[in-house]
Amino acid sequence: MLDNLVLVLSITLMYSTPLVFGALGGVISERSGVTNIGIEGMMNVGAFAGVAGSYVSGNPWIGLLCAGLAGGLVALLHAVASVTFNADQTISGVAINLLAPGIALFACRRTFDGAAMSSVVNTLPKLVDTSGFGDSPLSSLNLDVTVLLGLIAAVVMWFVLYRTKWGLRVRSVGEHPEASETLGINVYRTRYVCVILSGVLAGFGGASMTLAIISQYTQTAISGQGFIALAAVIFGKWTPHGAYLACLLFGFTQALTVMLGGGSVVPTQILAMLPYVMTVLVLVFFVGRSVAPKADGVPYIKGSR
Repeated sequence: MLDNLVLVLSITLMYSTPLVFGALGGVISERSGVTNIGIEGMMNVGAFAGVAGSYVSGNPWIGLLCAGLAGGLVALLHAVASVTFNADQTISGVAINLLAPGIALFACRRTFDGAAMSSVVNTLPKLVDTSGFGDSPLSSLNLDVTVLLGLIAAVVMWFVLYRTKWGLRVRSVGEHPEASETLGINVYRTRYVCVILSGVLAGFGGASMTLAIISQYTQTAISGQGFIALAAVIFGKWTPHGAYLACLLFGFTQALTVMLGGGSVVPTQILAMLPYVMTVLVLVFFVGRSVAPKADGVPYIKGSR
């Protein structure tokens, strides 16, 4: 029993980490008033960039930095469209979700001799060395360093949003940008920074999958995690701590899928649906009950009061 509990905890934390980074990206973007549906695409680009960086340099940490940079560059496109040109933010995000996986696949084919998947690359180090635990239950605690990084990112974002002057400005821009403008806050710059940060975090989330869980890039490496992360943002009421806990819940459903997958009682196809069924249930029961920032998704035109 204890072995199973430790294994479930390990799998939960492992699979929730990519979601944590994606959800934190959604929180910081939407807190500034910009809806970012493109988290899925940014995670996809980050997943490939992380592998490519690790493959070329031989250092997974460089791969992680490349993932954040790639996600930030894709987010910059979203910021230009939605902040500068006042484009529909949902359409811009959907366009990124359609464009980014194609870019990642094209780059993968160019980098790995026409293959649709990358070579196996060096991965990020484990958080705990379990080799010394022998046959004890703790030997199943197979966690990588991104689990700790995800927790740190959530704590830092909570502190920045709720305990710093800049965080107050971000929240004010997301609630009432016109009033923020009268106080001398640069709404455009604040939103640009937040959207780009959301892409960097989403890139880290993609790399958490390919540099820690599967150690290579495939077309299906990011298969809906970005959308699940957005559901976690809603479930967590647009707060870093709430989004983090929601991601743990989604990670737990993935752990159940893995743990029960070896049995014959429940078909594997049904088990594979669990994370997505949970996402739909969250959206059904919590959309409308969780109140988003008032200016979320609303284009801002300077001086329009």
